[in-house]
Formats: sequence, C-alpha cells, structure tokens
Amino acid sequence: MILIQNIETYAPTPMGRQDFLLMGERIAHLGPLPSVNLPDLEVIDGRGLLALPGLIDGHVHILGAGGEGGFASRTPELMLSEVIQAGVTTLVGCLGTDGITRSLAGLLAKARGLEEEGISTWIYTGSYGLPIVNLTGGVESDLLIIDKVLGVGEVAISDHRSSQPTHEDLCRLAGETRRGGMLSGKAGLVHFHLGDGSRGLAPLRRILDETEIPMSQFLPTHINRNPELLMEGGSYARSGGLVDLTTSAPPPESGTRQIAASRAYKQLLDGGVPAERVTMTSDGQGSLPEYDAGGVYSGMGVGRMRSLFEAFREAVQSEGLDLGTALLPCTENPARILKLGRKGRLATGQDADLILVERDTLALHTVIAKGRLLMSKGELKARGTFERG
Repeated sequence: MILIQNIETYAPTPMGRQDFLLMGERIAHLGPLPSVNLPDLEVIDGRGLLALPGLIDGHVHILGAGGEGGFASRTPELMLSEVIQAGVTTLVGCLGTDGITRSLAGLLAKARGLEEEGISTWIYTGSYGLPIVNLTGGVESDLLIIDKVLGVGEVAISDHRSSQPTHEDLCRLAGETRRGGMLSGKAGLVHFHLGDGSRGLAPLRRILDETEIPMSQFLPTHINRNPELLMEGGSYARSGGLVDLTTSAPPPESGTRQIAASRAYKQLLDGGVPAERVTMTSDGQGSLPEYDAGGVYSGMGVGRMRSLFEAFREAVQSEGLDLGTALLPCTENPARILKLGRKGRLATGQDADLILVERDTLALHTVIAKGRLLMSKGELKARGTFERG
C-alpha cells in the first residue's frame, strides 16, 4: 500500500491538492484523507510535486526493429529501465519493416515478459507488409483469441518500404480488423505507418470514401514526418479522423524535415484540430534510417522511449500549453482510442499507474505502475530480469 499526501493533481484535468491511497493494483481512494494508520504503508510527501497519469506509449518496437541497412542495423530489444525512465506505465508493442526475423510469437512473449516485470502491455498483430503476418490464421482470429492483440499495425503506406498494397488489399484488411474488434470488444484499430511518399493519406481517404468503415478504426502515425503531411493530417483530423505524432526524430544533420511532436501538436491545435483526436507515441527502439538524395541508405538511428516524456514537457515549457492539454495525447486519448478502460486517468477504481514530477521543472521524480514503486526520487527501484544494477 502507498499513501501520497497533499499533492497537486492533474487527472489529466486539474484537481487541486489531493491524497491518494493505492492498494494492490488500483487507486483505492482519491481525495482528502484523515490520518491513516495501516501496517506496511509507504507514505510519500507530495509537497513540491505534481501527480499525473502514467504515460501510455502506443507504438513501441519492444523486440527491436530495423534492418534496412543489413543485419548489423537491427536495433536492440527494449529493457524495463528504459520504460520506467520514460514515465511510461502502459505500452503497445509492434513490428515494423521486418516481420520475418522479428516474429509475432516473439513480440507476444516480450510483451508478456515486460508485464511480468511490472508494466501493462498490449500488441498489434501484423507488420509493414501485406499479406499480414499473424498468429492464428488471420487478423480477425488474432483479435478474438489472443488477449493482448488490440488491432493490426504498423501497416506501411506511402513508403518505398511498404508492400505497395492495393486498395482492395487495404479494404479487406480494414474490414477484417473492424469485425475482429467488434466481436472481441477491443479497439480493432488499423495502425498505419505513413512514409514520405507523395500519396500521403490518399490511400486511407479512399478506403473511407468507398467503404462504410468509420474513421475511428484508423490511427495513422508519423503525421509530423514533414510539413506537407502534417498539414494534410490536420485536415484529416478536422474532418473527424485520429492522428498520431512521433516523438523520436532523426538527428538534424540527417536532413530530416520532421517537425518536433510538441510543436506539431501546438500547430494542430492552433489549426482547429480538437485535442482529443491527437495521440503521441515514441516509436521507441524503432529504426530511424537515413537516406541520401538518391534514396541510398546512409545510416541508422534508434527511437527513444524517453522522447515521449520530453515531448510532453516541451509542450508545456516551450509551446506554452497548459498541463492538462499537454497530457492528453499520451494519457487519456490513447486510453480511450485503444479501449483501455482503467488507464489514462486518475480516479478511484482506476489502475494505480501514475507518475510524480517536480512542480517547477517537470523532472521525473516517481513512477508507480500497477501499484508498484518503480522509481523514487529519480532513482530506479526496479530493473529488467537481465539488467545489471
């Protein structure tokens, strides 16, 4: 049991000063508390701190990714300490370009391992290419049979690395994913990877124009990849769609045209996009390949989960957003879109997933996931099975 006393709280809406009583994996009480005297109770003084929901990262290559530059360019697996230091308490794992040497069985096993180590995990079935790799014979049956599968992704469009799927291919995939989501009570999202290709969101718009599938079934990511795609994404979101901003970015010397996620979020809001239609994800452990003007591979970077927390902080400190608005894309919004009912908000009965940050600097101070203290005063209290202290 953990008692947090007298702490300014954003749930993500501001709630003023509150007390938290965490029992097991849930928030047992949120609100003023009289003196509590319980055995084995850990007390945290919340003065000078802010309580926020634990971050939700909906796009993480937990097995590693990459390989666009050959076998030596495959990025490493995710370790628990990287999750904790990112302030993330819930994540969704996915495959990317490589759906062969990075297997779905391995992805599911890695997700279960991270859950055993202390955080909440789900996965997407599939990868960049079509036909979709799956575990049970199809996307629909994966959604129905495997508890951790929330949808399919990341499926590449408008990218030279995609399988160049036809319109009919994408329509069939969207229909199968929607049926699987409805029958299983899950989100049933198709999580689209957007490349630099000139077609942009056109393949997705055509599905919407020529089928009855609603916009709520699609979550296109990397919308801040370049200014043109961000502008198109803004129009798409204003018409009712969801968009995801990537917080990891290639180094400036690579010639990237990516807009920082915090700045892109502010631009979307200023352009009339409702905040509830935007999410942010890290693309953690994902490959960040660099290509020269002729399209020839020239180097590889690695996505960082910590970039999600940094983007939240930059949205407040550099872009001038209020804390509640800055939190939405990485807390309440993904919880609602992914149908994770007990995540993303601080309230009695919700999962005990929260982070404490320094009030003045927003530096990460404490991480609690499923009621377990994983970081205290900036120091790790837990590590992965094979991590050295």
